[in-house]
Amino acid sequence: MEKPVIVQIEGVTRQFDKSTLPAVDKMTLSLQRSDILGLLGPSGCGKTTLLRLVAGFEQPQAGYVALAGRPVAGGGYWVPPEKRDVGIVFQDYALFPHLTVAQNIAFGLQQGRLKKSSTVRGRPEKSVQTRVNEVLALVGLEGLQKRYPHQLSGGQQQRVALARALAPAPALILLDEPLSNLDVQVRLRLREEIRKILKTSGTTGIFVTHDREEAMAIADWVGVMRQGRLEQLGTPEEVYQQPGTRFVAEFVTQANFIPARRRGQLWETEVGSFEVKTVREADFDIGDLMIRQEDLILKPDEEGKVAIADRQFLGREYHYSLVTASGRQLKARATGSSPLSVGTKVKLAIAKGTLEVFRGL
Repeated sequence: MEKPVIVQIEGVTRQFDKSTLPAVDKMTLSLQRSDILGLLGPSGCGKTTLLRLVAGFEQPQAGYVALAGRPVAGGGYWVPPEKRDVGIVFQDYALFPHLTVAQNIAFGLQQGRLKKSSTVRGRPEKSVQTRVNEVLALVGLEGLQKRYPHQLSGGQQQRVALARALAPAPALILLDEPLSNLDVQVRLRLREEIRKILKTSGTTGIFVTHDREEAMAIADWVGVMRQGRLEQLGTPEEVYQQPGTRFVAEFVTQANFIPARRRGQLWETEVGSFEVKTVREADFDIGDLMIRQEDLILKPDEEGKVAIADRQFLGREYHYSLVTASGRQLKARATGSSPLSVGTKVKLAIAKGTLEVFRGL
């Protein structure tokens, strides 16, 4: 059975200045219940503006937004943010420093300011306490109810912000670069926890990031944005393994691009000739061969046309910087216990079935 659509965005446009391109341009996408969408792209591509349009902090100049089948913006409709049944986690957490963890979370269940009353949004106070305890358990913060934000680590503060957004059990939760203020180790741990928390609660989510690994680790669907438009939407595997455009290939896979010319069944480059099964357009014979870093196989060869200019050991793998005879820079990643030395000449081979060609710039 197909899951119900929670987010429907149709032809949405938002332009702040007529002299510049729209921040969001004719955007169309939908998201089903309990799915997680990661909006990925460089700074200024419109990710956060799209999030704000869904939240109700911005109004579209064209198109419409519907949440759980209910129009909330466009086509004569306008529903304010507080009535959209949407939870929001901001980049800076936005916790109240004078409130405890429990009080910050309870705030998400209230209308108006925190006050001691018998009911909150129709919930008995006992029910509020029960819900606070439920979401604390969900985000793994049991026992920290009475602490204040300054007594928590950055990762704990982020989980409090997430718990506050989840407390009212919204139909949708929006996260604006939720991990950008954390150190690397905490980010790696929390990206797994965020996905687990959203999946456990069955909450539909949209989050914004410029980190490709973060998007692929958390999301069911990745939407790559460029200049206000959706360049490609697909599963993490589809976007990485089958990039629809050169921009997606460059931004998501961080692949190498080498000028190539078609010769029969092969594409000739300065580092060798290779068979390519996937060519996006059939009407060109000169293009750029895309080679992912992990698909380059380095074979020491004194007659090789490529030399190792630098090597970095990153624990599970080595990163190599390569230079061709023409001076072109290439990157390769490889595992193994016998690293190649800087200065070694190599011949390049390519993992089968991994090459693609794009029209040259």
